[in-house]
Amino acid sequence: MSSELPYRPCVGLMLLNPQGQVFVGKRIDQTVEGWQMPQGGIDAGEDARTAALRELKEETGTDKAEIIAEMEDWITYDLPAHLIGIAFHGRYRGQRQKWFALRFLGEDRDIDICAHEPEFAEWKWVDMEALPSLIVPFKRDSYAAVIKGFRGLKP
Repeated sequence: MSSELPYRPCVGLMLLNPQGQVFVGKRIDQTVEGWQMPQGGIDAGEDARTAALRELKEETGTDKAEIIAEMEDWITYDLPAHLIGIAFHGRYRGQRQKWFALRFLGEDRDIDICAHEPEFAEWKWVDMEALPSLIVPFKRDSYAAVIKGFRGLKP
């Protein structure tokens, strides 16, 4: 059944501060502790780049950033079996993500995770290599691919 469901078209954002650390937020809606980089769906008729900048503003409350890299390939992940039919209103089996790296041009006080409908309870900057240990297990391979794609970028 899950193989009949499509992947949700989505963008992911690696927001880098001047020290090369990555923005992560603690999801507001999870019972297990899970941190993640901003991400979100691509609206009908919206291109990935526009979606990335919109999601940045919605999830971090700031637009003080510029895109510095885009992964060539899309990355997909499947939801674990117990979430299929529940997550994403039961319409998708996982996500197909286009990832962007962004240079943060503001200051920490410019970030306001409550500016829009909050998705994060709190946020912090972390070293890129720490990302896989912070994310929920079913997204770890995706995060490893993103790190490989953006490792070495100058913020």
